[in-house]
Amino acid sequence: MKYPEFLKKGDIIGICAPSDGIIDKDKILRLNEAIKNLNELGFRVIETESVRKSEKGRSASAKRRAEELMYLLENEDVKLIITATGGDFLIEIFDYLDLEKIKKLKPTWIQGYSNITVIEFIFNNLLEIPSMYCQTAKDYAIKPIFRSLEDSIKLMSGADVVQHSFEKYEKEWKSELENINEGYNLTEKVEWKNLNGESKIEFQGRCIGGCFDDIVNLIGTKYDNVRGYIDKYKEDGIIWFLEIFEMKTPEITRNIIQMKNAGYFNNCKGIIFGRPLFITEEYGISYIESIKDGMKNLNIPVIIDADIGHVSPQLAIVNGAILKITSENGKGIVETYFR
Repeated sequence: MKYPEFLKKGDIIGICAPSDGIIDKDKILRLNEAIKNLNELGFRVIETESVRKSEKGRSASAKRRAEELMYLLENEDVKLIITATGGDFLIEIFDYLDLEKIKKLKPTWIQGYSNITVIEFIFNNLLEIPSMYCQTAKDYAIKPIFRSLEDSIKLMSGADVVQHSFEKYEKEWKSELENINEGYNLTEKVEWKNLNGESKIEFQGRCIGGCFDDIVNLIGTKYDNVRGYIDKYKEDGIIWFLEIFEMKTPEITRNIIQMKNAGYFNNCKGIIFGRPLFITEEYGISYIESIKDGMKNLNIPVIIDADIGHVSPQLAIVNGAILKITSENGKGIVETYFR
């Protein structure tokens, strides 16, 4: 793997909007505060032109968004790119990105989640450049800095970090105007579940994954080198981390089967699903049943409702690193190894 250079105080962080941008008043205030807090942590922050723009779900034209991302990737002084937000149309920019050129550049950390999966997934499986699957820029407005965000900075700085599952998660968002420095609305008990009732699940391998909704759109495209990636790192074993923004339960089953038939689960040591945000249960099929139906005959250990993805807070996952994941008694541990 081509790990980016570890962060240090004084480095430049670039904020860009390769999918959608930020125009809502509350989110702009949070972004301003996030930049202030990142500066106080010892980093210098720049942002590209389209961060504070949005039209029809896009911060700018696909070409312009690609140019702004390339500008940051080509600037060797920029050590981390944090995306402003997610969205729906990130895949459009890949017609304008020069992946061969990016291969030759010094790798840069990229942080984001949701639709930002498209960059992280393609960079991981095609270019072998790891990235940080964690919150987007405005969450750095939280003060004091939330543990997961602190861990993301520590990990990208090369520190040894053992992450433990959280005590509670956020079921309902509060208005971000109430207190722009306020943290998550943590009201619900976190409980990791082992899909088939195992008392303990533990697995280790090189991880790949992101938002399930986006990954299924990449299967079989020219950006899909997953089977080659799995073969190259077969000695490490493969771990999938997946989280759902919005799906129906039959769709979950179909998508898992599609991944299986595409060879994505070859040499898979384990799968960890984050807490889903929007699930529609159809035909009386529950979320858990939909995963079990898709996983039939695979004999792969599966953890669900982990602290990954759209339901905050989320752990900092280095997409492309070696992870050791343990789930026992409703609690989880994630250990990260850079090799």
